[in-house]
Amino acid sequence: MYRFTQDCLIGVEEIDREHKELFRIVNDVEELLGNDYKGDKYDDIVKLLRELQKYSEYHFQHEEEYMKKIGHPELELQKRQHREFAVKMSELDAIIDNRQEHELLDELMQYLVTWLFRHIIGSDMMIGKMPPLKEWEEKEEYTYTAQYSTGITFIDDEHKELFRIIGEVHRAIIHDYVHDKYDEIVRLLEELKNYTKFHFGDEEEYMTAIKYEGLEAQKKAHDAFITRLEEMDLEYVDDNQQKTLEELLEFLVGWLVNHILYMDKKIGK
Repeated sequence: MYRFTQDCLIGVEEIDREHKELFRIVNDVEELLGNDYKGDKYDDIVKLLRELQKYSEYHFQHEEEYMKKIGHPELELQKRQHREFAVKMSELDAIIDNRQEHELLDELMQYLVTWLFRHIIGSDMMIGKMPPLKEWEEKEEYTYTAQYSTGITFIDDEHKELFRIIGEVHRAIIHDYVHDKYDEIVRLLEELKNYTKFHFGDEEEYMTAIKYEGLEAQKKAHDAFITRLEEMDLEYVDDNQQKTLEELLEFLVGWLVNHILYMDKKIGK
């Protein structure tokens, strides 16, 4: 079951309310998938997916309108992600035409459920929390400061390393004399993926050892972050190198700062 916890709240009442409704639909889907006592689930599955399709369209429109209103820097990225979901959702019609495709229907439903959860935790959490890139640069928020200390030495040291990598992303942005930055972007993405996997593993091992009650929420947030990096479209990256770096910096700083301040600092208390 996907629990809508305090860690899922983004602080925008309307969007939080819609996310709760999406979680309700998602959990209805999960419950149906796990119900071994129900025979033919086909009609119920289709009904739930239609509900998910309709409500997600309604929600995405609201979300994008709000992001445009506040000048959120990841609006275009969110639009692309929403379109990807809608394209996947469109596969439903073809499957419905063939009632024998139960396995494909189950696979589609599982994909949509997982995507929605990761999207909320990995992307939507940043709505309203990410000033434009120029403001980040003016404040130099991509550097580690004492405010991010958790009081746990090895976690703080690993956070410092993450901020160092973020600093490299920033330097790649301001190096205008480098025309083709594709190789550097790919290198940075690989370094980020490898180090965050290492760091998250360390962090989760420690939380397991101390029986930290927020472990599951942390794991889900970590998984969503890694998925966000792994799903970056390299073709888009190659065609939009400078924009990719700016989007990456905004995402990294926004996600890491909020994750440390609102989740990781609780570990040391």
